[in-house]
Amino acid sequence: MSAVPASPVVTRFAPSPTGYLHIGGGRTALFNWLYARGRGGKFLLRIEDTDRERSTPEATAAILRGLTWLGLDWDGEVVSQFARKDRHAEVAHQMLARGTAYKCFSTQDEIAAFRTAEEAAGRYPVFLSPWRDADPATHPDAPFAIRMKAPRTGETIIEDQVQGRVTIKNETLDDMIVLRSDGTPVYMLAVVVDDHDMGVTHVIRGDDHLNNAARQQMVYDAMSWQVPVWAHIPLIHGPDGKKLSKRHGATGVEEYQAMGYPAAGMRNYLTRLGWAQGDAEIFTSDEAMKMFDLTGIGRAPARLDFKKLENTCGHHMAMADDAALLHELRAYLASAGRPELTDGQSARMQSALCFLKKSAKTFPELMEKAEFLLVERPISFDQKAADALDTVSRGILKSLTPRLQNASWTKEVLEPILNEIAAENGIGFGKLAAPLRAALAGRTVTPSVYDMMLTIGREETVARLSDAAA
Repeated sequence: MSAVPASPVVTRFAPSPTGYLHIGGGRTALFNWLYARGRGGKFLLRIEDTDRERSTPEATAAILRGLTWLGLDWDGEVVSQFARKDRHAEVAHQMLARGTAYKCFSTQDEIAAFRTAEEAAGRYPVFLSPWRDADPATHPDAPFAIRMKAPRTGETIIEDQVQGRVTIKNETLDDMIVLRSDGTPVYMLAVVVDDHDMGVTHVIRGDDHLNNAARQQMVYDAMSWQVPVWAHIPLIHGPDGKKLSKRHGATGVEEYQAMGYPAAGMRNYLTRLGWAQGDAEIFTSDEAMKMFDLTGIGRAPARLDFKKLENTCGHHMAMADDAALLHELRAYLASAGRPELTDGQSARMQSALCFLKKSAKTFPELMEKAEFLLVERPISFDQKAADALDTVSRGILKSLTPRLQNASWTKEVLEPILNEIAAENGIGFGKLAAPLRAALAGRTVTPSVYDMMLTIGREETVARLSDAAA
């Protein structure tokens, strides 16, 4: 008899649309995406918009933009939790019919009085509803909430793939309301119903939800549903070890795009932030999918390290396909509110990326290094460039330009010409490079002289040298 195939992996990311996509949420989505994609499974997206006062369409749009920039594609349509409220209420009534929930007619004042009395007696204030085992014949004609019948004794065990075995004493949990007296379902019920209906097999989320897992597991048990695999991952802290906040710098995913970090580098860095496999540091997303597993996630909070982020991004800039990098550069300029490239600038940038990308870690750095091909004549000189263009240097440049006008425009031809000019003037090439850089770029810190000359072409090179020699 053949073995029954294992269920396909289904993960989900379920943010609340009350603001931007936090970098911690982006990492949670990434972990879910990697785990599902690496196993041929599905990665689903659900917007938990039941808080109608705080949920906004703008926040939902920001979340979708953040995920798209990170390169995290999801399967199927985006699910709205609020749109499923009738289904949530239906399950609450099913629990009632199954005897795993009951009608509670206690008022808010009665509940508050009970808890006050428990605290005064030195007991943990877990509300024990008098309606849990009441005869239905005694039920009043009054509004009621539906409460889940939680076990009163023993323990609830959460077998967590990151945190290990977590034990919660049942006596510390009350009978959770699943449907309020106004007929609206609670979030804790909605999450379980949605995850069940969406076929979620693995719940990978922040460990700030770990306390919710016990109650949610009870809902699964009350409905005789399969409990998913739990994996609660630690939060991200700042470099000082405290919870990441604005004081540490950017916290929103879109902020990192506007700061100019390439998405591939960001994915790589976030994957390694709290997860490890051997010595793997720099890898593609395809490689990450093959390696990523829940066992590699650490229990301690990960610390955001901007230097390591930049270093990782630098590797990915150098590895990137030039056409794809140019496309992402344009998106960066738009997100940062910077002027878009003209067609001519785009063409020159495309030809220069092969060397520009090797030493840039972010798109602002790339743009800085590409300044020589973006500027237009007449070029303005910074102070160091102006100092490099003294009378002697200008004379050397003036003697150089005629030799370039008919030269074949290759490094093999240009290099001997520049070396001859340097030798004729009794200087090394290094002494000639400074005024050349100044003339070509208006500054002395630039890409190589040959790279600049080959990128901007003969006509523009000669024109810039002539301007500087004048």
